[in-house]
Amino acid sequence: MKTVVLCGSRRFKTEIREFASQLKSLGVVVYEPHLHSGQEEWANLSEEYKNFVVLGLTHDHFYKIQMADVVFVFNKDGYSGNSTTLEIGYAVALGKPIYVLSDSDEERCRRALFREVISSAAELVNKLK
Repeated sequence: MKTVVLCGSRRFKTEIREFASQLKSLGVVVYEPHLHSGQEEWANLSEEYKNFVVLGLTHDHFYKIQMADVVFVFNKDGYSGNSTTLEIGYAVALGKPIYVLSDSDEERCRRALFREVISSAAELVNKLK
C-alpha cells in the first residue's frame, strides 16, 4: 500500500482528521498536517516566535510530502489557502501525484496541477493499489 500526505486548511480540521481516520482504517499510512487550535495562546506569542513556529511546521510538512507516495489536497468547496498552495508547489517540484477533493478551485494554475478529483477515502485507496 502506498503512503498519503494530507494537505489542507485548518478551517477543515475536523473533516481532514475524519478523512485521515477513514484512510487509516483502510490500511493506508497517512501523514497529517499539524492543524493546531489555540488562537488565544497564539495571540500571546511574540512575532519572532510565531515565525519560528511557522517555519518549523512548514518544514515538517515538506518532509512529510517528501516521504509520501501521493498527495491528497482536502480542498473542500475548492478552497486552498496560502500554505496549501505552497505545499502543492513543493509536491509538484518533487514529482508527486496530487489528488484533490474538489474540482471547484477557481485558480487555474492550481487546477492544472491536479491529477484527479477523489470524493472519498475508499476511492483514494483504490487509486493507490
